[in-house]
Amino acid sequence: MAAEEERIALFLDYENLAIGARDNLGGLAFDLKPIADALAERGRVVVRRAYGDWSAFDEDRRMLTRNHVELIEIPQRMGVVRKNAADIKMAVDALELAFEREYLTTFVIGTGDSDFTPLVHKLRELNRRVIGVGIKDSTSALLPPACDEFLFYERLEGVDLPDRPRSSEQRPRRRSSDRAEEPKVETEAGDLEDLERSVTQTLSGLQRSGSGAVLASSLKRALLRKDPTFSEADYGFRAFGELLRHLEQRRFVELTEGSAKGDPVVDFPSEDSEEDEAFSLLLSVVAGLETAGGPPVLSGLKNQLRKQQPKFSEKRFGFGGFLQFCKAAQARGLIELEWDDSADDYVVRVALPDR
Repeated sequence: MAAEEERIALFLDYENLAIGARDNLGGLAFDLKPIADALAERGRVVVRRAYGDWSAFDEDRRMLTRNHVELIEIPQRMGVVRKNAADIKMAVDALELAFEREYLTTFVIGTGDSDFTPLVHKLRELNRRVIGVGIKDSTSALLPPACDEFLFYERLEGVDLPDRPRSSEQRPRRRSSDRAEEPKVETEAGDLEDLERSVTQTLSGLQRSGSGAVLASSLKRALLRKDPTFSEADYGFRAFGELLRHLEQRRFVELTEGSAKGDPVVDFPSEDSEEDEAFSLLLSVVAGLETAGGPPVLSGLKNQLRKQQPKFSEKRFGFGGFLQFCKAAQARGLIELEWDDSADDYVVRVALPDR
């Protein structure tokens, strides 16, 4: 067995997942296989446990048994009492395994219930990677940010959603145990331009904070740390490598062979003509404003660039803000930045050899 292989323990709050799929995915029956397939890509699942009152999930019980899941019975009691009993049992079992099985590197918590957030925090304190799995419309917005990665069930490969769109009357039904004030994760279409900016900003940050080459795997982990729900599939890419190749074609990044096959080094193009054009645009605008009415201040300068190039954004080149972009132009010897107390802002001038 490879030393770097992840050993995974899977814990399912089954009622949350099954009812969440039924109520929010057009009556869809929950199936474990898409989760099992996604986890197989991440490591070796050595523990599979599901918690629930199985008298209410007879067919599901057979499906789980076929998938070698250990069924933990939580007998039906009165409302919240039973629900709390299931939550407590699952949390205690997960922590017990974390202490007793040091070889377990990753815990997968299948639920959308924010009551499990303290468990997630504790597992991470114990240096375990935590992946959450839940139905999007029944997942508390508090849970995904607590995890290292969060997978929305309906986005997994192999989940066949009903073709019929959900009517306005079919709104997600809340479990009686859910908090009324808990926010829910909002549905939002992926924006490719935002993705490009996010990748380049993250790459730039890794390069500034690190001392070595940035591997694709390191870049993916950093993106997940920023947003545990990040998935390249939301933007139409089958794998992270495919996304990186798309960005390479667009001249946002450059890929070279890394130390391991399939994990290339990611860098910015050594000769980025678009970046050079952006710096030239800045120089041209500053020169024009300086000639027309004296050196401009930094505030409002970006809007002046956008008057000439409406799609200008320093973030696509990996800069965290416009000031950082201007400081990079100053380092190239194109402009000069000088703080002006009276203007309470930077004054920007074209750099001259005698200055």
